[in-house]
Amino acid sequence: PVIPRPCTFPMKLWLLVNSPCVRSVRWDARGEGLFIDQGLFEQELLGRGPRAAGEEELFKTKNFGSIVRQLNLYGFHKLTVNPASSSSPVGSGPMPATAGGDTSYADGPLHHFWNPHFRYDRPDLLIKIRRLTKANKEKLDAGLEVTSRLPDDLQH
Repeated sequence: PVIPRPCTFPMKLWLLVNSPCVRSVRWDARGEGLFIDQGLFEQELLGRGPRAAGEEELFKTKNFGSIVRQLNLYGFHKLTVNPASSSSPVGSGPMPATAGGDTSYADGPLHHFWNPHFRYDRPDLLIKIRRLTKANKEKLDAGLEVTSRLPDDLQH
């Protein structure tokens, strides 16, 4: 299936995390945050792996650090991934949630991000996620509203 070309970074992310074709990004257990497997994400979405003929690049970067920067600019906060596994050797990465069956997170570091307006069942909240540009920050500091709009296909 073809993922529609969304206009904002949060919208792209929401479509990716809800796509059955994407393995590198998935919801946390509560559907209130997302896990990104860095190695798999780089292969799958940043064009470091094989790309089908005619397939467009979803992001204009091949650098995972640029994706993290975008997440930060849109108000996402990085959470600690499973502190219980901190006794494991450095570099081993978190273990898959289900032993044996699920190995989709064995490729690289696992990152957990959260934003109060990024929810599994609430695409309508995406319009509240705004890029923290200098102008937007000045508006927010002045107590003014910063507006954004949903892509046409999500407006009801």
